[in-house]
Amino acid sequence: MTLPLLIYRSLRQHALSTIVTAGSIALACGLLMCVWMVKTQSQAAFTQTTAGFDAVLGARGSKLQLVLNAIFHLEASPGNLPYADYEMIKRHPAMKTAIPIAVGDNLRGYRLVGTVPELFESVEYAPGKKYALEPGGRVFAPDAKEAVAGSFAAERLGLKTGDTFHPFHGLAFDEKNQHAETYTVTGVLKPTNTPVDRVIWIPLKGLQTMSGHDPKAATDVSAVLLQLRAPTAGFMLDMMYNKQGNRLTFAYPVGAIIAELFQKISWFDRVLALVAYLVALVAAGSVLASIYNSMSARRRDLAILRALGAKRRTIFGAVVAEAACIGALGAAAGFAVYFALFAGVARIIRTQTGVVLDVFAPHPVLWICPLAMIALCALGGMVPAFKAYRTPVAETLAPVS
Repeated sequence: MTLPLLIYRSLRQHALSTIVTAGSIALACGLLMCVWMVKTQSQAAFTQTTAGFDAVLGARGSKLQLVLNAIFHLEASPGNLPYADYEMIKRHPAMKTAIPIAVGDNLRGYRLVGTVPELFESVEYAPGKKYALEPGGRVFAPDAKEAVAGSFAAERLGLKTGDTFHPFHGLAFDEKNQHAETYTVTGVLKPTNTPVDRVIWIPLKGLQTMSGHDPKAATDVSAVLLQLRAPTAGFMLDMMYNKQGNRLTFAYPVGAIIAELFQKISWFDRVLALVAYLVALVAAGSVLASIYNSMSARRRDLAILRALGAKRRTIFGAVVAEAACIGALGAAAGFAVYFALFAGVARIIRTQTGVVLDVFAPHPVLWICPLAMIALCALGGMVPAFKAYRTPVAETLAPVS
C-alpha cells in the first residue's frame, strides 16, 4: 500500500496543479473523441441515408446539388423538369418505383415538399421500415389542401393532426410572402431519424398550382426519386442521361455522391484532429512541467523514503504512476467533455439536416483515446521520474550549516 499512498498524498498536496493539468487532458481527450465520432457517424449516416431510393433524376446540373435538394432537403433545386420526363422514367422497364417531388415553399423555415401519397404507402425508407403515422392520422388526399408533417417539424412548429396553416413562398421564411391557401394537417409521421422528419409534405398538385407560382410550370416537378430493379440499370441510365443526353441529370448511386462531399471537406476533419493532437501534446507537457517543477520541494521527501529503504525503481515508478494517474483523471473527465460536445454537435446536425447521431454508439476510439492519453502522460512523467531516480540521499539529507 506504500506506493498508492505515496501517489495519493502527492496528488492531494499538489491538488491545484493536478486539477488544472487534468482539465487540459480532459479537453484534449474529449475533443479528440468528439471529432472522430462526429466524423465517423456523420459520414456513415449521410452515405447510408437514401430515403430508400437508388437514384434521383433532375434538371441538368450538379449531381451533389440534386441529391442534397431531393434527398436531404438542403440547397436549392437546380431547376425543374417537365412532367412528361417523369412519366417516361416511370414507364421505363428498369424502374421499380418513381416518386415525383416539387419544392419551392416553406412553413416558418421548414420546407414544404409536394409529392404523391405512394411515397408513404409503398416506399421503405430503410430495409424493412415503412413510413408510419401517429395514431389518428392519415395520408393526405392527392387533390386536397392537406398535409402530413414530419415528426421534427411538427414538434418545432407545434403542429398536430387537425391544425391548419398558410404556406410561405420561397425556401427562406419571410412573413411578407404568405400564400392565401389554407392547409389542414391530416397526420404526423412517426420519427424516422432521417431528413424526412424536417419536412411538411403536401400533395404534388398543391405545390405546383400554389398562388404566386409560374402558371407555365404548373405541371413541372423538381426531381424524381427512383428505385431501380437492378444495379446494372443505374449504369445504363447514367449513360443515357448524363453522357449521351444534355438536358437532364441522373444522380446515381446516391450514397457514392454523398461520399464525394465528405472527401471534399476531409481537410476540415484533419484540421480539427490536428488541433486536438496539439492540445494533447500540450496537456502531456503540462504533466511533465507540473511534476518536474515540484521535484525541488519533493527532494527531501524522496530522500527520506530512500533512507527508509525505498528502492530507486520504486521512486521512479511512483513518479511515473503519478503522471499516469493524472492522465487517468483527465481521461475520465474527458468523457464528460465528449458527451457535452457531441450532444451539442448532434443537435445542430439534426436541426439542420434531420440526420440523427448516437452519442452512446460504441467505437474503439472511445477506449483507444483515453488509454493513449494515459500512456502519453506516463511518458511525460519519465523526465521528472529520472530526476527523482537520481536524487542523492546523503547530500539531500545533510544538514545545512
